[in-house]
Amino acid sequence: MPQLIILPHEELCPEGVVIEVEKGISVCNALLVNDIEIEHACEMSNACTTCHIYVREGFDFIKESDETEDDLLDKAWGLDPDSRLSCQAVVNETDLVIEIPKYTINQVSENH
Repeated sequence: MPQLIILPHEELCPEGVVIEVEKGISVCNALLVNDIEIEHACEMSNACTTCHIYVREGFDFIKESDETEDDLLDKAWGLDPDSRLSCQAVVNETDLVIEIPKYTINQVSENH
């Protein structure tokens, strides 16, 4: 069973955590079912950037991002070459090392 290794995040998981996950689950869902409350303002519909993560190891083993995700990532806080939306990054048989950015841009609440 693949593992998600989540690096320490000041608010969401200060110690970091390692979780076993089912192949085929999105990183966002895996985090949420393991009580790591990552923001997901668009309810995982690939329409915002609140679930932005960095895939520090295993990036090349997840399905490539599509044009919609790439366009959204261009608006994400702290974009870097390892950036993905956790609702779109699906776990396969490879372990992933994930870093959750310190900040997110909650576009849903900013548009009201």
